[in-house]
Amino acid sequence: MTRPEIPVGGPVSGWWAYLEERTCREVDADVLRDRRLSAVRSMWEALRPLGVGLYEAERVVHARYEALGDRVQRTPPDPLDLSSLAARAAVLPGCVAAVEALWDGDTVHDWFVLLVAVLDAPDGEGHLATVYHRPDGAPPGGAAAKAGQALASHLGVPFYFASPDIPDDDAPRWRTAQRLAEGP
Repeated sequence: MTRPEIPVGGPVSGWWAYLEERTCREVDADVLRDRRLSAVRSMWEALRPLGVGLYEAERVVHARYEALGDRVQRTPPDPLDLSSLAARAAVLPGCVAAVEALWDGDTVHDWFVLLVAVLDAPDGEGHLATVYHRPDGAPPGGAAAKAGQALASHLGVPFYFASPDIPDDDAPRWRTAQRLAEGP
């Protein structure tokens, strides 16, 4: 098979023509169910032999989201209201010592904030919500801070967000800050 030319500056959907029908159905099914990562994986695996990188595969999936428009069953954002977060915290296997917000990111969602309950016993943490940037909503840092502070106040525990305004996935975590504050 001859290697096709990579369309420079052309429409991203031009790669769609190189896919087998089965792959097109698979990708569209994932897009319609708002399973972006699975769609990107299928797209990348199909186009990788043609020399197409992950970024380009993501752009093709994004074009499929645009093409399918209102038919996409968008996954609703995690609820950030106090009663939903308190209910999630209540079923965790342990005592909540703090509520923490921390930045994370990936190539699909860019930067987002994880809201977690830091557990005292057993030692660990429980996921409460993931706050993505939404074009029609508050920035993820502000929304996560507001929800996290409300939950922490409700539970009577500290709230910790090392870098609320600037995405930083290397910012110190609550346990690290506690150990530093306690000293040697």
